Amino acid sequence: MTGNQNLLAADTSMGAVTLRVADLDAMTTYYRDAVALEVLSADGDTAVLGRGTTPVMILLSAPELKNASPRDAGLFHTAILFETEEALAASVYSVAQKHPRSFTGSADHLVSKAFYFNDPENNGVELYWDRDRSGWSWVHGSIEMATLQLDPNEFLQQNLTEQAVLQPVIGGAQVGHVHLQVGDVATAREFYVNRLGFEATTSFGDSALFVSAGGYHHHMAMNTWNSRGAGPRTLALGLAQVDIRVPSTDDLGRLSERLTHFGHQIRDDGRAVSFDDPWNNLITVTAGA
Repeated sequence: MTGNQNLLAADTSMGAVTLRVADLDAMTTYYRDAVALEVLSADGDTAVLGRGTTPVMILLSAPELKNASPRDAGLFHTAILFETEEALAASVYSVAQKHPRSFTGSADHLVSKAFYFNDPENNGVELYWDRDRSGWSWVHGSIEMATLQLDPNEFLQQNLTEQAVLQPVIGGAQVGHVHLQVGDVATAREFYVNRLGFEATTSFGDSALFVSAGGYHHHMAMNTWNSRGAGPRTLALGLAQVDIRVPSTDDLGRLSERLTHFGHQIRDDGRAVSFDDPWNNLITVTAGA
């Protein structure tokens, strides 16, 4: 995989997701007190939340903006990956206690266990834990994923500890993947696979595509379930930026050359390359830790 100059490096991972928000205080409270992230920095119109030194959510105050239509392109959900089932249970329980109406569903996806919520401004949030890669199944180059029933109460009974109830910040957490809603899957495949350099891991006809680097089940996904036919976004509340991390400046240089070759306008400062996808979602790729 690493030998193909047209692919992102196998060690590529996702960085923080940046949201434009109408109520910075309320959104900070949700991600801090309910999801159980820590405030890493807060400076005027910006709050950065995460675990340890790893930013997960960056919130930008933009009360002058309006909500986009649910049928517009943009964010489907930010998926936050926890290190253990206990840590996932702690966060799920915390959200359920503080924002019980924000729960939208749960599923066993074979590769992972996932719980879904909407934050106070209706941005989708997935909280999940991965099964060990040795247990994942690949068939003809596609990862086997499913949507099986996962009882949230049973999961909490099996994994929630007394300590986790008292102190829900357990271990590390990071953005595991970012799921977008887009206008069409063919355009998404052309951009994210053929140009950006992810590999397709699975797809659901012309309605959803899952892509990754290095054999992960997916670092990004794009679907048309609510947004088929959507055009480029206009400035609105919601997704402001998706961060991707590649190991080295050499990886960044190859990406810059590839995107420039395809005629994309990029901003390159040597440490990060920024560009828009076909729906005006801002993507920033950073080299190094």
